[in-house]
Amino acid sequence: MKKLLSLVLVCAMTIALVGCGQKAERVDNGSGSDKSSAKKIGAILLGDETEGYTLAHINGIKEAAKELGISDSDIVWKYNISESDEVSKAADQLVAQGCKLIISNSYGHQDYMYAAAQKYTDVDFVAMTGDYAAISGCDNFYNAFTKVYESRYVSGVVAGMKIAELVKEDKIPATGYDADGNVKVGYVGAYPYAEVVSGYTAFYLGIKSVYDKVAMEVSYTDSWFDIEGEGAAAESLMADGCVIIGQHADSTGAPSAVQAAQDSSNTVAFSVGYNVDMLDVAKTAALTSATNNWAAYYTTLFKAYEDGKEIPQNWAEGYDADAVAITKLGDSCAEGTAEKVAEVEAALKDGSLHVFDTSKFTVTGKNVKKNEDNGLDLEIDDNGAVTSNKIDLSIIDFATGDVTYKGDTVEAIVKDDNGATYFDESSFRSAPYFQIRIDGITELNK
Repeated sequence: MKKLLSLVLVCAMTIALVGCGQKAERVDNGSGSDKSSAKKIGAILLGDETEGYTLAHINGIKEAAKELGISDSDIVWKYNISESDEVSKAADQLVAQGCKLIISNSYGHQDYMYAAAQKYTDVDFVAMTGDYAAISGCDNFYNAFTKVYESRYVSGVVAGMKIAELVKEDKIPATGYDADGNVKVGYVGAYPYAEVVSGYTAFYLGIKSVYDKVAMEVSYTDSWFDIEGEGAAAESLMADGCVIIGQHADSTGAPSAVQAAQDSSNTVAFSVGYNVDMLDVAKTAALTSATNNWAAYYTTLFKAYEDGKEIPQNWAEGYDADAVAITKLGDSCAEGTAEKVAEVEAALKDGSLHVFDTSKFTVTGKNVKKNEDNGLDLEIDDNGAVTSNKIDLSIIDFATGDVTYKGDTVEAIVKDDNGATYFDESSFRSAPYFQIRIDGITELNK
């Protein structure tokens, strides 16, 4: 057996560990409470309605508020708050305005939200996509994320159906195949973080579940939102022959570039987006988008808040709670795609399908060294199957190497009741921790 030993360094922290106060006091208003007299809710958002990721959060908050009868006047919005001390200032302002529940939607907001939770112990703070609330010792600080890797897998199934159709109709040009006869797929990623690695691996495995002979190239933009950068990455991937362009980035740059290539040069390429329906900017290029239904979480959060109930400190749900989905299928999708999607979604809901089934991917050759360099504690058998992946959930400060928050070490490779072995993503904490570099995927500019 090959053995890779190293501590998984989850993320860098610069805040020193200090104690938090008691949990914010809750009052059970009862089922007949007057929503107009509820405590106010504050939202600290990285972008605004023009940015897909933030728009999805805005829509989720509004939908949840409407369902629960929460007045618009009880929600205070802070738009375009960068991952900086602007978060602290926004939190101060929201507290001053009477907000007793404050949400932020970006990972880079987390440290500032934690500091605010320490400062205002009678206010609840939720750092969306964060990863250390449960081990911070701070009772009024929370994290939440969706199991979006499930909808990325389904969007990969959509892409796989299209590839199979193109192959059958002999519409893929010679440049669309690599030297081993694999169809080339491209992916525009923001950063080489676990969230992105988990997502693009799920997308790739979804494709392979339909059409096995594929290879994927990932190009990073080093930004969550960069229209020009994402467009340029998509153009480069298409120039290399990629016929599908997926994305984990928040703009319309990649789908727009694919549509432009179709229109100007009849390029054989199609787009799978993220967050929102991309058909408005890529009418014939867009197949679908993986998306989050944030209303599923915000409804749970606001109901607990309004009713004086416990807020889950680490929340993550997927298809089983309707927290993730894919958007409308484009007209360019292959025949039979809707039926195949329904089949796969049903299997995800009932637990009979696991996205990271270890029998569906291998780690061999150069990827063994790559995983070792990334500090992954893996065991791999002689066939390249991953048999163990221990995840240290501690948070450490990269600057000093010190453990900022001590978390458990867990075994992420588990078996279901039928003996199927899989990587158990987003169960031990809400934020993704899948970082295995599997065979068939190449990171171009990591």
